[in-house]
Amino acid sequence: MSVAAPSAAPSGAGAGGQAAAAAAVPAAPARRAPGGRPRIGLVLSGGGARGAAHVGVLKVLEELNVPIDAIAGTSMGAVVGGLYASGLTAREIESALTSGNLQDAFRDRPARSDLRFRRKAEDLNFLVRFPVGLKSGRFRLPKGLISGQKLNQILRRLTLPVAAAGDFDDLPTPFRAVATDLESGEAVVLGDGDLVTAMRASLSAPGVFVPVEQDGRLLVDGGLADNLPVEVARAMGVDRLIVVDVGFPLQTRERLDSVGTVSNQMLAILIRRGSNAQRDLLRPEDVLLDPALGDASSFDFGLIPRAIEVGERAARGSAARLADLALSPEAYRGYLAARESARRGVPTIDYVRVAEGEQRYGRSLEALFGPLSGTAPDGAALERRITALYGQGNLETLDYGFEQQGGRYGLTLAARRNSWGPNYVRFGLNLQDDFEGNSSYNAAARFVLSEITPTGGEWVWDLQIGESPRLATEVFLPLDYSMGWFLMPLARFEARNVPLLVGDRRLAEFRVRSFESGVDFGREFGNWGEARIGVRRQTGQSRVRVGDPQLSPAEFDSRSYFARLSYDKLDNVNFPRRGQSFLLEWRGERTELGSGRSSDLLTADWLVARSRGRNTLVFWSSAGTNLETEVVDVRSRFTLGGFLNLSGIAPDSISGNDFAIARMLYYRKVGSGGEGFLNVPAYLGLSYEVGNVWESRSDAGFSGARQHGSLFLGLDTLLGPVYLGAGIGEDSDNAFYLFLGRTF
Repeated sequence: MSVAAPSAAPSGAGAGGQAAAAAAVPAAPARRAPGGRPRIGLVLSGGGARGAAHVGVLKVLEELNVPIDAIAGTSMGAVVGGLYASGLTAREIESALTSGNLQDAFRDRPARSDLRFRRKAEDLNFLVRFPVGLKSGRFRLPKGLISGQKLNQILRRLTLPVAAAGDFDDLPTPFRAVATDLESGEAVVLGDGDLVTAMRASLSAPGVFVPVEQDGRLLVDGGLADNLPVEVARAMGVDRLIVVDVGFPLQTRERLDSVGTVSNQMLAILIRRGSNAQRDLLRPEDVLLDPALGDASSFDFGLIPRAIEVGERAARGSAARLADLALSPEAYRGYLAARESARRGVPTIDYVRVAEGEQRYGRSLEALFGPLSGTAPDGAALERRITALYGQGNLETLDYGFEQQGGRYGLTLAARRNSWGPNYVRFGLNLQDDFEGNSSYNAAARFVLSEITPTGGEWVWDLQIGESPRLATEVFLPLDYSMGWFLMPLARFEARNVPLLVGDRRLAEFRVRSFESGVDFGREFGNWGEARIGVRRQTGQSRVRVGDPQLSPAEFDSRSYFARLSYDKLDNVNFPRRGQSFLLEWRGERTELGSGRSSDLLTADWLVARSRGRNTLVFWSSAGTNLETEVVDVRSRFTLGGFLNLSGIAPDSISGNDFAIARMLYYRKVGSGGEGFLNVPAYLGLSYEVGNVWESRSDAGFSGARQHGSLFLGLDTLLGPVYLGAGIGEDSDNAFYLFLGRTF
């Protein structure tokens, strides 16, 4: 049942008002619990991260053998209360809240491992993390900073055994969640439907979480309307209340020193006024707990372990009053057994159904989830399948639920398109300065037109300005709904500077303009790998930009086969802490295709990262070779030099027909609490690099390799990684770097 709650009575009692109000409220007729004991209700307030104190209270209640017969919660209180009502113990909830998974879900930065392989590839050049939607010719932003997708899936897994309970009175402990109707401002009491949706709606702080749509209402955080739902709990037919208030404290004048703190104070005043009115309704036999959380932030989820301890201390401080509500050990074991029996297993899935209005993604959902019919629900397996489709990046939410119809048990699926898309744009930026008067920049944008075919095709346009201008387009055409096999026509124009070097001597620098077109055929393997082959044609011209003007412009027209194998399971491309990536690429020009010569170019790259605590060790190697013995085309030569590519010499200082380099890097996350500076992850590191270029593979060897190293400070900003580094090489080679851009 979802009903508008009655407005709270205004507070005017002042000091001692709680006792006066309690006397004015008539006692409700006692509804006896099993064994004739009084029914006990638990009220859990909202408070964001401060709400973790509720878990500490629950731990003490379990230690004291205090049963709970009904729970009413708001916001974070609804999450903790809903999990407890589902049959989880306090320690199981504590484990979930303190796990990295749930804390990361509140930050809602999707793990890179969850992204589709195409989205991972965007990280290589488009560094700004957040895409901006394109809709009706206008840029659009999401309705909230956090979509709640990750939180939804974690809550689904934790409450899976009671997923079939459509009435919250049928849960191991009856439960109510309070949300706010965003249009009317009314409190909405949620007592049936989907448990996870109710918890999510109650938690959805406007502007932070995306609002939840349910039964024609747009629901947000219940704290706006009823942050301490005393009346809601009382209406559930309880005799005694245990009320835990972790609400927002009011700041002193000294702390009201910015627009943010003044705005937060205004919200805290409004919420506190409603909470005080609810506190005035308490009776002398009720127990009120105020965990001493001080001015701890509602958004600091790093304080969860400490908040749990504070909740425990608050409950132990009232242990004598709580003990009056305790059961005998034998009776409490019976209470726990009844809760456990109500947390029944989920029956076998008889059918899979796509929710009405979600047919846009119906065939993709059926292809992914259809095979689950006839199997027992598995939360981890369901989450993996959800991730496979959500990782495309064009969905705001992708969720599942359960229903019963005619004695059959069904899995229901709902996919909601991005309200701000699905078309979007991503940006990239690269800036570099070597403190020698040389600097460069490139700024890029990628426009993605999504869902141009029923199977999820994309039309992509790339635009780059700066030292290396570029205009490119590709049409990604999946051949089936599983998005495994694909066809991709492409075309691109670009201009770049290519040095002509002999040894360490720079003889000239060419400006190469080229136009390339072709078509690729390939397959994605889950979200971790891709293999593709194709045919390419490249035409253009190179002219001398710096050097002997007598060197004449050269035109080229190459036609080649192309193949690439990619693997990527890195958790972060800027500062990887775990995982590995691998790339092997071959390009072969052939005269039978119309090219002026036959040649083969082979490159490989492999990176492995491992971490322990704040410390990370990375091994990274790269190599390339021209398989022909004589190559005179400047476009086919490999260059080395620059940060992490023989750091002691300037970028692109040496070139050859073949190259190889291996690096060993160590870096440590630094800053208060390991969170960096100003909440930006920061790393101090060093590298050891061994490599060189050669004119012939027969000359390659460790004896001819150069040994370099570097020291650096790196910041993983929203605009991309920023590095300040110093490189050291042989023969007094040294260089300094300041740049924004990816290095790995």
